[in-house]
Amino acid sequence: MNRNALFEQVVEQAGTVVLGKDRQVRLCLTCLFARGHLLIEDLPGIGKTTLAKVLSRSLGLEFRRVQFTSDMLPGDILGTSVFDQTSASFVFHPGPIFTQVLLADEINRATPKTQSALLEAMEERQVTVEGETRPLSAPFFVIATQNPLEQHGTFPLPESQLDRFLMRIRLGYPDREAEETLLREGRIERKLSCVDRCLTPDDVLRIQQQIDEVHLSEAVLAYVQDLIAFTRESKHFAVGLSPRAGLALLRAARAWAFLHGREFLIPEDVQQIMPWVVAHRLRSREDLRELPAERLALLMQRVPIP
Repeated sequence: MNRNALFEQVVEQAGTVVLGKDRQVRLCLTCLFARGHLLIEDLPGIGKTTLAKVLSRSLGLEFRRVQFTSDMLPGDILGTSVFDQTSASFVFHPGPIFTQVLLADEINRATPKTQSALLEAMEERQVTVEGETRPLSAPFFVIATQNPLEQHGTFPLPESQLDRFLMRIRLGYPDREAEETLLREGRIERKLSCVDRCLTPDDVLRIQQQIDEVHLSEAVLAYVQDLIAFTRESKHFAVGLSPRAGLALLRAARAWAFLHGREFLIPEDVQQIMPWVVAHRLRSREDLRELPAERLALLMQRVPIP
């Protein structure tokens, strides 16, 4: 089975559990294969946790979930050392971060100190606890869910934390047909238990390596630089995209192209993926609020395509 057919198989299987969200599933897979981390922002009960579970099961990855709360401490995520009377020494007990897919559920209900415990892990795939550095599993993928900031008891993610997420998406309410099916069938646990493994962790690592080889032409590189320059020079944005954001955009575009059967980038790959990669990195100059992905897509149409 070629990679495009395999990709479609995972999307189709996820669609039997997370109804009517094929595009969001494709974006999630793109983020994972691009070695990124994903932020899902939406209301409770939309299906964020279910999406994380079905993807990890489809890809054969170890999955752990952490429910973030205001009284959670960094040690609750990273782990801690406990004195063992038998050996008369301290023994490290790994936290839930030592997994392949970590679901950080309602991450913005934790304090900034606890949120920052994920920074090193997301950037360097390792954690330092009590002076000792420990590597994390490969692949390592964080899916964080976030409630809208208007909700009571939330702490906004700092800029440094937001920048660690390659992509941010929203699921939104299901359409009427999908919701009718969901309401009729009721609980989804049985569907989750029937999800088959389509890939292995080694397959995921192999795909990630192959994505690095997707060809980037001079014309497409110039187009990406024009897009970045537009955000820095436009009157619509308070601050333009950083070089790190440009690297993130290219990684995601390469993954999108690869998963759609191409070994080279075209401008449409960049256009398809850009709103979900850069929207959470930009602020409106008027009120410093984040621009919706849809409005950002319209603004980007002002940059000529090569």
